[in-house]
Amino acid sequence: MPINRFNAFSGYGIGIGLRVPHYDQILREKAMVDWFELLSENFLAEGGRQRRVLDRVLEQYRVVLHGVGLYFGSAEPLDRDHLRRIKALVRRTGTPWLSDHLCWGSADGRYSHDLLPMPFTMAAARHTAAKIRQAADFLEVPVSVENISSYAELTFSTMTEWEFLSEVAELADCGILLDVNNVYIVSQNHGFDPHVYLDNIPHERVAQIHIGGHSRLATHILDTHDQPVADPVWKLYGYAIRKLGPTPTLLEWDDRIPPFEEVHREARKANRFLASLAPAQP
Repeated sequence: MPINRFNAFSGYGIGIGLRVPHYDQILREKAMVDWFELLSENFLAEGGRQRRVLDRVLEQYRVVLHGVGLYFGSAEPLDRDHLRRIKALVRRTGTPWLSDHLCWGSADGRYSHDLLPMPFTMAAARHTAAKIRQAADFLEVPVSVENISSYAELTFSTMTEWEFLSEVAELADCGILLDVNNVYIVSQNHGFDPHVYLDNIPHERVAQIHIGGHSRLATHILDTHDQPVADPVWKLYGYAIRKLGPTPTLLEWDDRIPPFEEVHREARKANRFLASLAPAQP
């Protein structure tokens, strides 16, 4: 198995996203969760309930920050005010790494509040990698980029998605947050073998994995995070784990959120794949 220098936290195990409907139960019952993933932008404001909850969570749990607003692929420079606020949160939480998406989402100062697909070209890879390096240098914490779901392909791309992801990670010298659900979604939407994707990324750069649910529509699969993980995604996750070795894994469930026990139970299904990597006892 590759030695992962991008997180060095292979013992982190299985985490879940910290979501508002579960706050009270988590704090009251001190749920047995390996770690929580926090959506960075939800905790940037000073004061208020979010910060109070955050401080109590930090007393009991390990956390990892995951963002949706850095837009590494956008043409304009990084938002320095946004970076300063994230850096303060990095220091407050002690997150061992930080992740955001390999996408763009803003132009001319206007924000789409969506994760838009990149053109897979060398020019885009160099531009994006330079911004990732700038962010990592400023934040002083390892950064990983996540592959997104997509529903259309840009005709002027000159490489595959996995080649683009690999190129960006190498140029930026950053980690990868491998969203296995998104790999499955784009493979079905765009017609390729997802195992080829997993075979051809730099395994030693994968710092974390996401799994989640999706919705199958008439013409495509939509990344909805509103139901349990589909069987094909679990199988692909098992394939990924055999390639990567023990890797921190996060279950995403962000819409139609069920009781905490159901989310926690779904997340723990990943343990059977991680346990299969343990050496046999003499």
